[in-house]
Amino acid sequence: MRVLSVVGNRPQFVKSAPLSVALRDRGIEEIVLHTGQHYDAELSQVFFDELDLSEPDYRLDLHTADTAPMRAGIRSAIGAESPDVVLVFGDTNSTLAGALAANDTGVRQAHVEAGLRSGDLAMPEERNRIEVDRLAAILFAPDEHAAETLATEGVPGRREVVGDVMLDATLQLAPLAARRSHVLDALDLEPRAYVVTTVHREANAVPERLGRILKGLRRLDEQVVFPVHPRTRKVLEDAGLEAPPNVRLLRPLGYLDFTALASQARVIATDSGGLQKEAYWHGVPCVTLRDTTEWTETVAVKANVLVDDDPDEIAAAVASARMPNERPELYGDGHASERIAEVLASLPP
Repeated sequence: MRVLSVVGNRPQFVKSAPLSVALRDRGIEEIVLHTGQHYDAELSQVFFDELDLSEPDYRLDLHTADTAPMRAGIRSAIGAESPDVVLVFGDTNSTLAGALAANDTGVRQAHVEAGLRSGDLAMPEERNRIEVDRLAAILFAPDEHAAETLATEGVPGRREVVGDVMLDATLQLAPLAARRSHVLDALDLEPRAYVVTTVHREANAVPERLGRILKGLRRLDEQVVFPVHPRTRKVLEDAGLEAPPNVRLLRPLGYLDFTALASQARVIATDSGGLQKEAYWHGVPCVTLRDTTEWTETVAVKANVLVDDDPDEIAAAVASARMPNERPELYGDGHASERIAEVLASLPP
C-alpha cells in the first residue's frame, strides 16, 4: 500500500506527524507532498524541524494558495509515484487541490476531517469541505455528527468514524512542548494571567473587521498575546492599524512554543477552527471571532462562544469566559491515526 499525503499549511503538518507514524507501523509506504501554500519558514519549516518530520518527498514551492498550479503539481507526483490512495487533510486549498488531482487521475482520495460544516458558504473553507467530501472514496469523520452530515448530504464515499488526528497530536506533543518551551519566561508571563489571540481567516483579515477586533481586545483589563499571521500583519501595516497598549504583537511561533503559550492561557480568542478544539483539550475557554463554527460541540457544552467582530461582545465574552465544570470527551480518544492506518491497510489494491 502506497499513500500520497498532501500537506500545505501548519495545522496539516501537525496532523501528519502522528499519522505518519501510524502508517509506518502498519507497513504503509507514505510519500509526502508539500504544496508550499504556507511557505514562510515560520509557518512551514519550523514545524518539520521541531516535530522531527521527515523531509517531504515533493516540495512544489509554489508560494501561492491558488488551487490550479497545486493541482497540476500533485497530478504530476501521482503520475510519477502511482499511489493507491491520495490522503488530504482539513479544508484548505491544498486539500482541494489534492482531491481534484486524485479525481483527475482516477486514484482513490481519502479525506481526514470529513463531514465538518459551519453552514457559512461565504467561507472558502466551507466550500472546500463540501467539494472534497463529494469527491472522496474514504471519508474519515471525527465523530458521529460529522458522519451523519455526510449521510444526510448523500455523498457516495465510505464513511469511517475515527476521531480527530489533531487530538492524537495534542496528546503526544503537548507534554513535549511543556518540557522544551520556555516561551512564558521569555515573554515574562504568568500562567492563566493572559489572553492568547489569533486572527488569520480571510473574512477577518480586512481593515474594518480587524480594527473592530482590536477595539474589543483594547477593552480588556489583561494582557493579550497575539502571534500575527503574515497575512494579518500585512493588513495591519497597509491599513495603519496599531495594536492597543495591552496587546502584544509577536511573530508567528513554532508548534512547541505556541502550544505551551496556548495551553497556559486564561482564555483563547481566535478565528481558527483547529485552535477551538485545542483550547477545549487544553481546558482553556475559547471565544471564537466568527459567527459560525464547524466545531459546534464545543459551543454546545459552553466551552466556546461565538461573538463575530462586535467589540463589546468580544470584551464581555473574554472577561466572563470559563470552562464548564463537566468536560465530556469530544472528537475521539487519541487513537484516530491508528484507526485511519488500519482502514487504509485493509483496502483492496
